[in-house]
Amino acid sequence: MEALAPVTVRLDAPGIAVGVVVAKGCGNGESSRDLQQELRRATDAAVAARESAESAARKAAVRAMLRHGSYKPTGRGKPASEYLLNAAAEGQFPFIGSLVDINNLVSVETLLPISLVDVAKAGARQYVVRFGRAGEDYVFNRSGQVLSLADLLLLAREPGDLPCATPIKDSQATKTDETTTDVLGIVWAPASLAAVARDAARRMAGLIRAHCGAAEAQAGELP
Repeated sequence: MEALAPVTVRLDAPGIAVGVVVAKGCGNGESSRDLQQELRRATDAAVAARESAESAARKAAVRAMLRHGSYKPTGRGKPASEYLLNAAAEGQFPFIGSLVDINNLVSVETLLPISLVDVAKAGARQYVVRFGRAGEDYVFNRSGQVLSLADLLLLAREPGDLPCATPIKDSQATKTDETTTDVLGIVWAPASLAAVARDAARRMAGLIRAHCGAAEAQAGELP
């Protein structure tokens, strides 16, 4: 169990490791020029290395992490990190806002999917990482599209055990926006990449302090 500022995340998913970032008092406006340039450098490097053996191995490891029960990480069910890399390769990488841009920067650097949760919108300080159950789903965008969560790795808020994020797409109900001040970040990884998830969480916390003016940003890991 990891307790950070004062958010608690419990891991109930064998074979999974997560990096945890908790930041308070953030500003979430347009990214600075320095942050945008850093993101461009990261996407250029990731695109240049996308055919490398290391990139292929990381992609395979993340997909294997998501193969659980009936869930298959293919088509629209691919991890968010793959979507980001493809967007970068096509020259369509978006600048959204400082928190999401930091999320995307670290994701393309590590090729790990990362979720962001607005803690105020979630209305929770306790969370659990688990696999989805039959019949669970949530809306993931403003158009009202629904993601089925059966057997999918997810983050749920407690009490209520309500899913709010996955390595595929996060819930629209708890996504960050320009009003976000307190945020929870989850770096998703197989246990074999626990050290990468830990370092990614630390990298995120540092970037949030530097570019979002966070009053506090801490990083931890599970297990």
